[in-house]
Amino acid sequence: MHLTIFVDTDLSLVKGLNLVHHEGPSSIGIDTIVRSKGQISEKFFRGAGVSDTIIEYARYLVCNPIEYQTCFISYASKDQKFAEKLYFDLQDKGVRCWFAPEDLKIGEKIRPRIDESIHVHDKLLLILSEHSVNSQWVEQEVETALERERKEKRTILFPIRLDKAVMDVEYGWPALVRNTRNIGNFVRWKQHEIYHKALFRLLNDLRASESAVRQIQKM
Repeated sequence: MHLTIFVDTDLSLVKGLNLVHHEGPSSIGIDTIVRSKGQISEKFFRGAGVSDTIIEYARYLVCNPIEYQTCFISYASKDQKFAEKLYFDLQDKGVRCWFAPEDLKIGEKIRPRIDESIHVHDKLLLILSEHSVNSQWVEQEVETALERERKEKRTILFPIRLDKAVMDVEYGWPALVRNTRNIGNFVRWKQHEIYHKALFRLLNDLRASESAVRQIQKM
């Protein structure tokens, strides 16, 4: 398939879309996405040249209410065990989120891909710990989110903490976050009941407001 135009077509019941060999991009109309109720194979989307941003929102725009704001998860590598747990639990609850080890493709340039992902997600979910407050990588991600806040005049940075490290830092971006944001508490995340209470509160805070839904639908 190459340069094929799908107009006002229901692809949701088509068999074998995953087997299509794409020799180049094709065009998939909005009316086709609507008629298909967003139920089009991601592999087919990508093969046709549709961007990840459009793929991410297609199903939500036509068949599901946007219940939660999307998240980019920022964390230090030494906190990966918690980050993975949170990522899969959020995905399971219907929160669209981006998690570098899971979502980076082999061979991609890491920094540009991360900057792009921060800009296309509603929130930067910042995991604060003794490791992340000293991470230059996390610092760059926080600065990117803060710059986006200044431009868009809305809250992007969404911090949670795993220990008390951020409470003890007296300068720099961790002190700024501590002094200006309400920080979610996941200190006792290894205790099942306490973790799920904190997760429930996080999910409530991530619920999309009507204004956020309208903004997403304009994208």
